[in-house]
Amino acid sequence: MKTRQILKRARELAAPFRVTRGETFCLESVDPGDTLDLKAEDRPRAKEALAMGVEALAELQDMLYAQDRWALLLIFQAMDAAGKDGAIKHVMSGLNPQGCQVFSFKSPSAEDLDHDYLWRCMKCLPNRGHIGIFNRSYYEETLVVRVHPEFLGKQKLPPELVGKGIWQERFQDIRCFERYLGRNGIAVRKFFLHVSKKEQKRRFLERIENPEKNWKFSANDAKERGHWDAYMNAYEDMIRHTATKDAPWFVVPADNKWFTRVVVAAAIIDALAAMKPAYPEVGAGKQKELALARRALNQK
Repeated sequence: MKTRQILKRARELAAPFRVTRGETFCLESVDPGDTLDLKAEDRPRAKEALAMGVEALAELQDMLYAQDRWALLLIFQAMDAAGKDGAIKHVMSGLNPQGCQVFSFKSPSAEDLDHDYLWRCMKCLPNRGHIGIFNRSYYEETLVVRVHPEFLGKQKLPPELVGKGIWQERFQDIRCFERYLGRNGIAVRKFFLHVSKKEQKRRFLERIENPEKNWKFSANDAKERGHWDAYMNAYEDMIRHTATKDAPWFVVPADNKWFTRVVVAAAIIDALAAMKPAYPEVGAGKQKELALARRALNQK
C-alpha cells in the first residue's frame, strides 16, 4: 500500500512540470518559485517525502539492475547555480553505485572536436539495468554554442553545413537520436531546473561571501548572466522542439531546492515504475540448484 501511495503521489507531483509536446510551450508560464500546494512551513514534510522517494528509487533500481532489460538516461540542464549538482546528490543518494553512472560534460576537448557533437555523450550511455546521469549533455550544442556562435566555428564543420537552419537540424537530429534510444530500451527523461535571475544572483553572492563555497564560483559565471535573455530564448526553443512523449522535458521550478529535489525524485520514480521492473523468475533448474546448495550449507 505504501508503495502504491508513493507512486500515485510521484505522478501528481511530476505531472504539472512535464512537457511532451512543446510547440506552444512558453518558459514564462513556469514560475521558478512555484511549490504547488506546499508552503515553506511544509519543508520538513517535503524532506520526509524525499527520504521516502529515495527509498522507493533504491528498490526500483535494484529490480531494474536485476532484470537487466531497460536502462534510464537522466539529463540535467540549467543555468549556473540552479542546483543540478545538489539535486543529483540528494535524489540519487540511496542508489547502488554499481548500477548508476554519472557524467559531467564541460567544454569539449580537442579529441571531442574531431568528432560529431553527439560522440562524447554516446560513449557514456548507460548499460542495460543501469541509470545514467548526464550533468549537462549534447543539449549544450543548442544552448551555449547558440548563444556564443564563436564556439560553433571551432567545431571544424564544412562551411556549407553551417547555415541558418543548423539549430532546427540539430533539434531534428536529437529527436531522432532519442527515439532511437527509446526503441533500444534506453528511456530518456530530461530536466531543466528553472531558476530565476534574482535567485541566481543571491546564490552567486552566497558563494562569494561564504569561504566554504568560494570554490564554486568563477568569474565566468557572472559574465554569462549578461546573456540571460539569450539563454532563456535558447532554452525555450530547445524545449519546444525536443519535448516528445517518449523523451519528455520536466521544467522544474528551482528557486526552492527542497521542492526541486522532490519533483525530480517523483519524475524518476514515475519513469522507473513505467518500465515495470521485476526480479527475474527462478526456474525449476535454479530452484533445484538452490535446494542442493542449502542442503550442503546446512551439513557444514
